[in-house]
Amino acid sequence: MTPRQRRLGMLLAALACAGIALALVLNAFRSNLVFFFSPSQVAAHEAPASRSFRLGGLVAPGSIRREGDGMTVRFIVTDKAREVPVVYRGLLPDLFREGKGVVARGTLDRSGTFVASEVLAKHDENYMPPEAADALKQAEQVNRRMASQLAEGERETQR
Repeated sequence: MTPRQRRLGMLLAALACAGIALALVLNAFRSNLVFFFSPSQVAAHEAPASRSFRLGGLVAPGSIRREGDGMTVRFIVTDKAREVPVVYRGLLPDLFREGKGVVARGTLDRSGTFVASEVLAKHDENYMPPEAADALKQAEQVNRRMASQLAEGERETQR
């Protein structure tokens, strides 16, 4: 084997190793990537059915129900336009309350219930994850448009 062939072989081996390392890093990144969805997006079937994702919004008032085992909690996450039922088995954060922001990680079951593996509550009065804040703003805008259209329709029928 000539020195030139040896250098070419080493270069090809180095490129192969770099390619394998890059593939492993990208695969690990893709498997750990978890997207955020609002209840409106989940209702519109934009969320993945077979992968884990984050669901964010507000805990609907009056929706928290604890089951007999003391560890399972059912509640509803809303963005003020749509609601998604959630079931979680485990200890909830101390700041978890009705009407407060929440981000849950998990999957959807066949019935449309979000089965959470992790629940995070907002940590103070001013913080909300940017994705959750954006989703709430969008839902609020939709609600305003619908209310104004409804009011216009009522005015039309009164004439």
